[in-house]
Amino acid sequence: MAINIDAAKCIGCGLCVKGCPFEAMTMTTTAEGKKLPECGLGCTECGRCVEECPKGAITRTGTSMKNVDISMYHGVWVYAEQRGGKLMNVVIELLGEGRKLADAIGTELCAVLVGSECDDLVDELFAYGAEKVYYANSPALKNYTTDGYTAAVYRAVLKYKPEVVLYGATHIGRDLAPSVAVKCGTGLTADCTKLDIDPETKGLRQTRPAFGGNLMATIICPNHRPQMSTVRPGVMAKPAKVEGKKGELIDVTPKFKKGEIRQEVLDVVKKVGEMASLTDAKIIVSGGRGIGGPEGFNTIRSLADKLGGSIGSSRACVDAGWIDHSFQVGQTGTTVKPDLYVACGISGAIQHLAGMQNSKTIVAINKNENAPIFEVADIGIVGDLFKVIPAIIEELDK
Repeated sequence: MAINIDAAKCIGCGLCVKGCPFEAMTMTTTAEGKKLPECGLGCTECGRCVEECPKGAITRTGTSMKNVDISMYHGVWVYAEQRGGKLMNVVIELLGEGRKLADAIGTELCAVLVGSECDDLVDELFAYGAEKVYYANSPALKNYTTDGYTAAVYRAVLKYKPEVVLYGATHIGRDLAPSVAVKCGTGLTADCTKLDIDPETKGLRQTRPAFGGNLMATIICPNHRPQMSTVRPGVMAKPAKVEGKKGELIDVTPKFKKGEIRQEVLDVVKKVGEMASLTDAKIIVSGGRGIGGPEGFNTIRSLADKLGGSIGSSRACVDAGWIDHSFQVGQTGTTVKPDLYVACGISGAIQHLAGMQNSKTIVAINKNENAPIFEVADIGIVGDLFKVIPAIIEELDK
């Protein structure tokens, strides 16, 4: 089905705009000064506008309108995720990657910032390369809610029509991106590890692991806009910060209807106990099934403390309940790129390698000399980790 508007019958009353449950209808003014509705992103062809029109000016036909005029869309946007007024590191990584994409397309790099009283982050986004910052600033957006943030980003997309929108594959990004994509009537490629531009079509090529990491799939979105991706933290390189760099600030603060935001954040409770901070760690010492049990992490932690690093884990340890999921490195955990990664008792399943194989130096300690981890290791030590690690610490003490 498709939505058609008869300009001769339309009186510009705007009832279709008010009645559209997906905010896909907007009012425009023609060159002759006549007000007409326009059906755009987010239309599900539900027919509500047909029912609302008092003059019968809106009809549905059998031809699909899902393909959009992609020539109307310009700019690479990065969703500038912030928590408590602090930018997530993945945002900076995406600005660096977004710059490459924007240059390859021949368009501008922008950021979309949502929150409350986050003005100081605007200059930070400019310093990392954003030419424009679309800023939704409202007390209703102080804490993340799916309804509030989706509405803010969607309305900005609807008005300014970006060609590409990138999100970090964080807990929030993985919730927000599909919500916005559905409202926009476009696709989303999740957990990308590589992005580039097709030199002929100028379309976005989005590469992600598939079939448990055994294959890499490159996905395109040729007929819909925006092209949307979530990108794993720690995969892309950060750009240099240019202090004092300025750009254009655009206010996209939405006005919310009563009851539009159905969630309410009553309190933010941080989990009690040790939590991992792996994304920015320069040195990580990880344990796998070979450590034998939760007490094995005492040995892992002793080496990490001696090196001034953090501890990590394979999925097997998390599934066994030996350690919290926040420590998991791999395809279903955190992607890391430290200067030194020490894998202790980790066999090297493809899902784990996908999350750490880009580390600068990889040291593997394992009893099994045929373990797959040795194929990616720069230094391999075949032996009992409970003997090897104390020996390493002893040498470090010297």
